[in-house]
Amino acid sequence: MFQPSGRRGIIEAGKSLLEAAQELGVALESVCGGKHVCGKCRVRIEEGFFAREGLDSSRRHLSPFSAEEEKFIGLQEREAGYRLACSAQLSGDVLVYLPEESRGQKQVIRKEVRDLPFPLNPGVKACFAQLPPPTLEEPLGDFERLGRELKKQYGLEGLAIDFPALKALPQALRDGNWEVTALIWMGREVLAVLPGGIENYYGLAVDIGTTTVAAYLCNLKNGRVAAADSMMNPQVTYGEDVMSRISYAMQNPGEGLRRMQEAIIGGLNELIRSVARAAGATPRDIFEMAVVGNTAMHHLFLGIHPLPLGLSPFPPALHRSLDIKARDLGMEIHPGANVHILPVEAGFVGADNVGVLIAETPYENQEITLLIDVGTNGELVLGNKERLLSCSCATGPALEGAHLQFGMRAAPGAIERVRIDPQTLATRFKVIGLDKWNDECAPGEVQARGICGSGIIEALAEMYKAGVLEKSGRFNSQVSSSKIRNQGKGREFILTRKEETAIGREITISIADVRAVQMAKGALHAGARVMMNRLGVKRVEKVVLAGAFGSMIDRERALILGMFPDCGLENVYSVGNAAGDGARMALLSREKRAEADRIARQVEYVELTTDTDFTEEFVKAMPFPQ
Repeated sequence: MFQPSGRRGIIEAGKSLLEAAQELGVALESVCGGKHVCGKCRVRIEEGFFAREGLDSSRRHLSPFSAEEEKFIGLQEREAGYRLACSAQLSGDVLVYLPEESRGQKQVIRKEVRDLPFPLNPGVKACFAQLPPPTLEEPLGDFERLGRELKKQYGLEGLAIDFPALKALPQALRDGNWEVTALIWMGREVLAVLPGGIENYYGLAVDIGTTTVAAYLCNLKNGRVAAADSMMNPQVTYGEDVMSRISYAMQNPGEGLRRMQEAIIGGLNELIRSVARAAGATPRDIFEMAVVGNTAMHHLFLGIHPLPLGLSPFPPALHRSLDIKARDLGMEIHPGANVHILPVEAGFVGADNVGVLIAETPYENQEITLLIDVGTNGELVLGNKERLLSCSCATGPALEGAHLQFGMRAAPGAIERVRIDPQTLATRFKVIGLDKWNDECAPGEVQARGICGSGIIEALAEMYKAGVLEKSGRFNSQVSSSKIRNQGKGREFILTRKEETAIGREITISIADVRAVQMAKGALHAGARVMMNRLGVKRVEKVVLAGAFGSMIDRERALILGMFPDCGLENVYSVGNAAGDGARMALLSREKRAEADRIARQVEYVELTTDTDFTEEFVKAMPFPQ
């Protein structure tokens, strides 16, 4: 049984507590996907008989304490019953308590919609037709009769019809007294025939991110967004990043891939019901979907095993775009609807990056533009109308709060803004969910739980500006303050008082945290430099930050840390969820759909793992610049 959620169930002996949590739907943090390396899935095992629950819980009902757990759980906590859920295997009844810092929180997902110009020409169009009823003199078949009128009124020829639509056609014609609306896909297939006329019909644009999923319900008649919603990607319980999920699929043959595909399909169907309800529609009113996502999310959504993506030379199953019947994927929209999946560029630069490209169109401009989409994985595009390069960097985990001692997702209670007084080193911070700074709050009001990506960027930039950190990233030995203390693994900076947290202890930034961010920002900067070298340019003229993380990042402090090459601050800006914008464009514009197919093949992918310049550029990018 898990507390405080109260979830309980019968689990097969030998499974880990993490697997038990996944099966019972308990939100438990698992950044590394159960590989025993992140220490985020700490739980406490209660000892004794609990009459109310009818449960005799014993720590002896778990596998012995492991060497992996010793890295994250000290002797005192071990005696108190703490274990790592990914390491502790079940052999009997236990009552498991999830501490505050181990509970999976609903991430705050910022996926706002932008109004961008593009031609409205959706893949699905509604065609109203009035048909003469059959007579003894002209007993033409129902579908041929419909096709004749559609050719006469709309110039449509050679139409096919989806089989379920054909079966429903005779009744629809007669229910509508021979006045019907045909939903036509790409001018060549009848998806559905509905009696009479219809006011509105919809399509759904979806951005499947590694961490978050966003859905935009669009009115195909006028192109407007009727409703939008978002959620955490339900696959996060199987691993925080792409490689963790690929590993999970490899380590659990058959079952791993099936579970992750079912998780994302189930999550998308939840979003479908949510946006349809918000728009006063039904899921059956949705006649097409357009989907973007990185290559691994693309494969997991389609049920394609991602193993080749984890092995050199990292080939995807296919590059081109796809159109698949929604019913074949288990999507609960109109049974005749198609799912359009945008093309991928390479093994680690996917359809989401193509979405960013068709939304931002750097291929139409002369200025050298650097596009950065920082999610759990960092994808970069550099170039202009003459030439475009792309690459992928493993930046996301640290920049999204993972692999940090007190790192967490951008959920309520996460520190997202930090200021440090350069004289006193006093800290001010804001947490997600509160509009006020900590020094403006009443005692006990702040309840900080950890620090997210935007918070760690600001904290390190402020520590560097205040002289706490040297250019190399080491703590400055000349600075003495009660805010800095020595721990077993090095020095750390105290960001909060324990009274300001929900976890009963101070939130600190360790030297290991600094190194993790340096590695991430170094990879990002080096990737950009490698592409600049390939293009033969010394300076970028514009930097575009895409994605939810890019929307929240402080531009000035990102430049202080050297996350990307120097650029005038006035030419660095955020564009929000550009991948989602690209998905909307592909849904609503056949021209943009064709543009995506063309541009995806024009972009030259740079594989950084084999580039001879990358290591040198990475070493140069590690320090904090002046």
